[in-house]
Amino acid sequence: MQRVLSGVQPSGSLHLGNLVGAIENFVKLQEQYQAFYMIADWHALTSKFDKVQEIRPAIQEVTATFLAAGLDPQRATLFVQSAVKEHAELHLLFSMMTPLSWVERVPTYKEKLQNSEADLGSYGFLGYPILQAADILIYKAHKVPVGEDQLFHLELTREIARRFHFLYGRELFPEPQAVLTQAVRVPGLDGRKMSKTYDNGLYLRDTPDVILQKCTRQMLSDTARVRKNDPGNPEVCNVFTFHKLFSEAATVAMVAEECPRAGIGCFDCKKRLAEAITAKVEPLRQKIEDHLAHPAHLDDVLEDGAQRARAVASATMDEVRSAMGF
Repeated sequence: MQRVLSGVQPSGSLHLGNLVGAIENFVKLQEQYQAFYMIADWHALTSKFDKVQEIRPAIQEVTATFLAAGLDPQRATLFVQSAVKEHAELHLLFSMMTPLSWVERVPTYKEKLQNSEADLGSYGFLGYPILQAADILIYKAHKVPVGEDQLFHLELTREIARRFHFLYGRELFPEPQAVLTQAVRVPGLDGRKMSKTYDNGLYLRDTPDVILQKCTRQMLSDTARVRKNDPGNPEVCNVFTFHKLFSEAATVAMVAEECPRAGIGCFDCKKRLAEAITAKVEPLRQKIEDHLAHPAHLDDVLEDGAQRARAVASATMDEVRSAMGF
């Protein structure tokens, strides 16, 4: 059975974009592949190196979210990145052979430098695509579920694998391919990509009241529609984008018909959206809280996963050291 590998940073509460763009896909893929899903705490250090006390609670929350969403520890290997030290060794070896220009051209590097309030001027942030390549290749993953913004990172992973094969004369790694979901880009409240970096998200632990408040008061709509009786344009409206993702087909059709003729006001449209999002999020939120009430069980799941992950990673590193002459 082919392998799939992906990871989530424990850098805060997960949001709808994480659910639709990643975790729901993880659940489907665990039925088709030998699945490895990593909680990437070392990656979180790129922006949380001075707030390490926040990482441990976030690890627990990500684990609880994984389980609540339907990931099965008997089918998928769930583990914390730092519990498998071989990731660090392979990252070190890859960093010696990867040209600096390769990581400097990563598109998300400058974007995050410009948009994040965190201090990202570190070697770790510049080099995290190399660690990401190590995360993937150490399990010889064939498939990697990613969003569009990560496609360049995956191509860099393939380039690093090719360079290793060329330099050391041994074909150890398959070239991993992307698995994209239909909803690969979920907008945030402000119309940009939903991201913890931008603090523009609807989070999976948001209560119904919070979801209603965010939808009705914070979500960007058609800026050209000033008054209720102004006609709107759903195709340029952030709210309609959310409706297409989370509302029933009948609601989507109604908004598409009524908005251009001012048959529905923005507040009512947003309120209906809040109801649709709450219907999706609230059952999941309750399951997350239930799992968080049993932290020892979460630790057991992660330790069992780490043991399985270490066995695979250790075998790969034996092959890497042999190829490099160590």
